[in-house]
Amino acid sequence: MTRRRSWMSALLIAAVLAGCDGARPADTRQTLEQRRADLQAAVADNPKAIDERVELARVALRLGDGVAAAASVQAAIGAGGDESALRALLARAYALQGDGTRALETLDAGPIAPQAMGEAAWVAGNVHLDNGDLGAARDAFDRAVRELPRESALWVDVARFRDANADTLGARDAVDYAIELDKDNSAALAYKANLIRTEQGLNASIEWYDAALAADPDNADALIEQAATLGDLGRYRDMLGALRRAAAIAPGNPRIYYLQAVLAARAGNYRLARSLLQRTRGLMDGVPAFMLLSAIVELELGGEAVAATWADRLLAEQPNNMTARRVLAVADWAGGDADGAAEALIPVVDRDDADSWSLLLAGRVAAELGRRGEAADYLARAASLSRGDAAPFAVDNDYGFLSMAAEAEPLNPAKMIPAIAADIAAGQSGRAIERATELRDANRGVADAHILLGDAAMAGGQFEVAVRSYRAARDLDAGERTTLRLAHALFRAGDTAGSSAAILALRDSQPSSIAADRLAGHLAMDLEHWDQAIAHFERVRRRIGNRDVVVLRELSKAWAAKGDGRRATALIALAYRLQPLNAEIMRLYADRLADAGDIQSAADLRDKARQIGR
Repeated sequence: MTRRRSWMSALLIAAVLAGCDGARPADTRQTLEQRRADLQAAVADNPKAIDERVELARVALRLGDGVAAAASVQAAIGAGGDESALRALLARAYALQGDGTRALETLDAGPIAPQAMGEAAWVAGNVHLDNGDLGAARDAFDRAVRELPRESALWVDVARFRDANADTLGARDAVDYAIELDKDNSAALAYKANLIRTEQGLNASIEWYDAALAADPDNADALIEQAATLGDLGRYRDMLGALRRAAAIAPGNPRIYYLQAVLAARAGNYRLARSLLQRTRGLMDGVPAFMLLSAIVELELGGEAVAATWADRLLAEQPNNMTARRVLAVADWAGGDADGAAEALIPVVDRDDADSWSLLLAGRVAAELGRRGEAADYLARAASLSRGDAAPFAVDNDYGFLSMAAEAEPLNPAKMIPAIAADIAAGQSGRAIERATELRDANRGVADAHILLGDAAMAGGQFEVAVRSYRAARDLDAGERTTLRLAHALFRAGDTAGSSAAILALRDSQPSSIAADRLAGHLAMDLEHWDQAIAHFERVRRRIGNRDVVVLRELSKAWAAKGDGRRATALIALAYRLQPLNAEIMRLYADRLADAGDIQSAADLRDKARQIGR
């Protein structure tokens, strides 16, 4: 290579790497579009304008136009640009088009200039990550970081990789370093917001989304994530505003249509929701939340067969998704398939915490199938408003094999987790705790590792160990799965105040949590804070409708305590329609009727309650 050729190669690589990070505040979409127009004019008049073509490719990448970026890189190479210096940039353009295979083939097609090795490894890491090949992604990102240790945008992708590995601490460290390197990196700030949303709750993440959008108002991904968060907070007007701004920047983005469909469904406009879901053109069909919303929308519109298809697809991926099972059961039953409805409900009603609505539906389905004894059992459990017996955990016949496999690979979650579950089922809680501790020690940045140890400790009655483990998990993930476990462990350990504080903290950080509102409502009832109890239970009722007898009962009690007999009577009447054989509901209804002056109806209900209670 001549001195001039080497000098030109260095300039090209510098231009490529200068365009790796996110757009600065001044680089709005409008200014980038203007710069693209200027560069297009420059290259049109100068076939040998290599540097301008490289910069044009960089601008196209910032605008999300992988096709134009690839064309510009190829034109630069055709004009005499160093292919080894530009190969990584060309691969990035193909990756942006969603063609990861072609991106990797481009990287393997010839030599890469030493100065471009970091960029090439970075592109490969992203492609492998998107393909789910985490091992190859780790190797590629390790190489990229060695070559480009202070590249802020690279550290955002490293955070994304670590997050995909459930390494929450590692992801947090990587994104913090990205922000330290470039405080105006909008992508880093937005990813930080995503992590904060998981770690600290919805409200805490909003300021980080605001910071990301202050750094780059045209960051459509940040707007979409912010919109989803605002929706979970119940700020629907703000959510709609964010979605409209995102749609102006990234028209046709399927997530925008999906979130708009969520808004429409929450407003009861299911036809609009269906239309919006269809506009995604299949690009989100594999996303669990999309499948569930599609099933619910179709069910509401009378498309039971289509609803069942969506629910079936979701359950193939998430067999323990109880909401999907309820939707499938209703769809099957409404479509005349009682056998299918019964089968869908089995995993729900076999749980010790089966809800009364599911038990009622199971009873009606069993009665329709002629299984009168089974129907009576379900209806009795529903009427009791208490937990039934859980189906026992079956000890795997291959318990010894699972144990040996775990001992051979003690740090392999795929081997250890089944063995720990088998230990717990076999009553070997001590061994389960030992295995879980070993796995936790090797994965302290992974919330699931701490949860697993907590679950093993709970099974062994070691509540203090469980509390410590769940606290460590909550430091990484402050969502329902960790906080509710912590609250339960604290209660079992005798710390009722701490349990209550954990529930209220979840309610404050995750206002959309039905479980948090339900539990907070019961706490308020115990303290006779009627207004707070009503607020909590009404939020639950708005989300799930009038299908939970306990919620209706507690609301009736709270309104009665406040002296509003009319509301109390209306609510207990709804509960009675759902549970006409529940003695407690009858007595409460009778009290409300008596207060309203309907003495005869109250007496009849009390007599019926006495007969059932015998």
